[in-house]
Order: sequence, then C-alpha cells, then structure tokens
Amino acid sequence: MDNQTNRGRHLAPRNTSVNGSRPAGTRFATDRRAPSRTSTSGVRPYTGARASRGYQSPRRRNVRSSSSSLPAVIAAIVAIVVIGVIAWFAVPAVMGAFSGSDEAVEAGQEVRLTIPEGASGDTIAQLMAENHVIDNPKDYYAAVTELGAETSIRPGEYLLYTEQDPKEVVQQLVDGPNVEGAVLVIQEGLTVEQTAARVEETYGISADEFLAQAKASNYVDDYPFLEGAYNDSLEGYLYPKTYSISDRTPDTIIRAMLDQFVAETSSLDLSAGPEGIDAQQVITVASLIERETAVIDERPTVASVIYNRLSIDMPLQIDAAIVYARGGGSDLVTYDDLEIDSPYNVYKNYGLTPGPICSPSISSIEAALAPADTDYLYYVASPDGDGTHRFTADYDEFETFRQEYEASLS
Repeated sequence: MDNQTNRGRHLAPRNTSVNGSRPAGTRFATDRRAPSRTSTSGVRPYTGARASRGYQSPRRRNVRSSSSSLPAVIAAIVAIVVIGVIAWFAVPAVMGAFSGSDEAVEAGQEVRLTIPEGASGDTIAQLMAENHVIDNPKDYYAAVTELGAETSIRPGEYLLYTEQDPKEVVQQLVDGPNVEGAVLVIQEGLTVEQTAARVEETYGISADEFLAQAKASNYVDDYPFLEGAYNDSLEGYLYPKTYSISDRTPDTIIRAMLDQFVAETSSLDLSAGPEGIDAQQVITVASLIERETAVIDERPTVASVIYNRLSIDMPLQIDAAIVYARGGGSDLVTYDDLEIDSPYNVYKNYGLTPGPICSPSISSIEAALAPADTDYLYYVASPDGDGTHRFTADYDEFETFRQEYEASLS
C-alpha cells in the first residue's frame, strides 16, 4: 500500500472497556447498570478517475479532406472547456471538505478540541482544518509522517492554537491531552480494567500501559497494606473519586488513587474485621457489598448476610463475583456461568473470593467492618424496582420473594 493510500488510516486508539453493569440474579438480585459509551470514527472520501476515447470514423481510400478533422478538433475544445468548468467548481468544493472557512483567522488564538477515540487520520486532519490549527491537511500528514506518529495519536482534550506549527501539534497529539483541570471520574464499583479504560478516555493514556503499571509489587514499598495482594493486583485499592491531575502518567494517577484510599480509610482499623478476617479480606467483603447494593443504608445488612453465610460454611452465591469471574458483561448470570472454573466462583467454592472484585466506597468498607446484627441468609431485589432488597432467614420466604421479583420483570 503506497503512502497516499495509507493517509487517513492511522487511528487514535479505540478504547475497549468492560461494562460496569450488574445483572439481576436469583439468589442475590440487583439491577444497577453503568452508562455505555460510543466512539466516533471518521470516513475517508473516495476519489476516482475515468478516461474516455473518442470515436474516429474510417477514412475513405485515397481521399484526404481537411474538413473531416474539424469535428474532432471542435469536440476536443469542448471537452477541454467542460473539464475546465468542472475543475473550477468541483475542486474548491472538494478542498472545502478538508479545510476551514476562507475567513482570515488571527494566529495564536486558543483552540480547545477533542480527538475522539478511534478517530481516523482524515477525521483529525479535518478537525484541525475546521479549527484553523493546521489549515492544510497535507501539512498535517507531512508532520505525522516525519514524526512517525501514524499509530501514536492519543484521544482526549487538547489546548492548541490557530496557525500552530504542524510538527508541534502532532507532537502534542503524541504526548497526550494537555488540558489542565480535566477531571477523571472513577465511580464506585469499577474494576481495575474499567478504571484503566476511564483513564484512557479522559487523558488518552493507553489502558494497556496503565494496566502494565497497576501491579501491587510496584507500590508495596510505599503502601505496605498491598503486601500479599492476590495476583499482584491493585483491585479494590484504586479509590473511587473525582480527580484533577496535572502530571499525568500511569504512575502518578495510580499513586493519587492509592493516596486517596489511605486518606479515606485513615480513621478505620482495617485489621479489626469480624470473624477474624484480615485487612485485605475486609476490602474483599466491601467490594462484594459495593456490587450487591447501591443503597447505602442496606450495606450493613448485606454485610450481615455475607458473614452469616461464612459462619455456617454456606456458599456465598453472589452473582457479582460470577460476573467478575467471567470477565464482566451486562448479561444475566446463566447456569453455564455457574460452572466457570475460577476461584471467584462462589457457587462452587466456599468462603470469600481470593481478592476484591472492584473498588469499594467508604460506606461499603465501613459496612464490612460493622455489619448489622441479623440472622438473614438471603436477599432478593424488591419487585418495586427501587433498588432496595428484601431480606429473610427463611428459604421458603426467599423463594416467595424471588418469584415475586421475577413476576415483576414480566
């Protein structure tokens, strides 16, 4: 493929993320869902060329006539005129699709624009032209080629300037978003992978790059509570919060989240968990609570069900853990899912999951440390559809609650 064909085919990386929704189950049912995202992709215009041949009539034997060539000459002149007219109107129209307006624009004016995830080279070039950052798309592509940036453009929000040097612009697109004060919103209940996707979406830092850095062993010296974290994962410790970070690297972002975790839990004794569980297990319980109910007042009650089951060696049977075991998704848990071979399958395995399944909020952590005093073993989402649950210690009553909930869905 030649360079002309390759133009416009480099992409701002497209984010792939795991949906943070939670399906409604039969034993522990809930129905909180996270919003989906869409990405924008550009299209590359098609240009084609068509050649035609004129018709020449056969010449008579031994006859030469100057007049016989006159129609061909006239036709050629007409063709040239037609081509000229087409070029006069069509070329500006085509160029206009890739350039800004003809208005005079003062150089050096601030321009804020967003490079969408998955945007093609043509989309980015057009965005630059429309905002008079780089008026001529050829200059943009020349800078991309010179810097070898075909696969390095990062999505996100940028502060640029009209009539800016093309190489400076492309270098900034490679370095990543530069808008100060852009906020990173990490919601409660996100996994490390979902957090990485949010980081990429907000700051343009590759999710893979973030995940490669998000290892407990990289931070245990400064955050001793990470010692022995399951699978060397930071799952559960990237505290959910709204962040405004100016020095944006995977390391600085992760440290900001770990610092926030320390600040939020500083007044708590995480080692004083019920049933003799340690600090990391407290965070594991908190993560299960977080994904099971969005109603803060219910969280101590949900915690009591978890501890009551653990105390009698009863499987937790929490659907949110099954969703984590299968790698996420918003589909309901199926019987096939219950056969997944994973330490997070708490239908087949007894006890807690080996580690957290998401980043819990402080209210879920507090509930894990101070569960309600109940004898409940079951809960089912309310048929009212208000996000609350109905709790019981009796299996037959649980079955009644479950049937009423399922009937409310039909």
